[in-house]
Amino acid sequence: MKKIILTLSVMLACSCAWADGNAFTPLNFDDATYTPIRTSAVTTTTTTPAPIKATSELGNAKMQNAITNLDNAQVEVRNELLNIKTKYSDIDAKYQVLKAERKALDKQIRGLERRINKIDRQKENIRKNMI
Repeated sequence: MKKIILTLSVMLACSCAWADGNAFTPLNFDDATYTPIRTSAVTTTTTTPAPIKATSELGNAKMQNAITNLDNAQVEVRNELLNIKTKYSDIDAKYQVLKAERKALDKQIRGLERRINKIDRQKENIRKNMI
């Protein structure tokens, strides 16, 4: 029975020593307003952590720099896209011109080939009539 009471009292003393209410510290925590809760006569030495506000501001600055870098990269990619689209439209215009020229030349070739075939037929007809 004495062992149980002694064990419970040691556990109670230890739990009071560790229970200062500092289980979770949010990022926007202000150290000036924090006062640890003392529930027993047991004195504990608590060290005050470094102000988290300064580190959160540093983190925010890093995030802003990262966002700025991403914005700059996006602008560069958009400029490159614009350059490639311009080149594409130039090549496409040249392609359309060449395609139209090819079609016109193809018509001329077919027309000339028809004339040659017509002349060949006329020559054959003349040769047949001569015999």
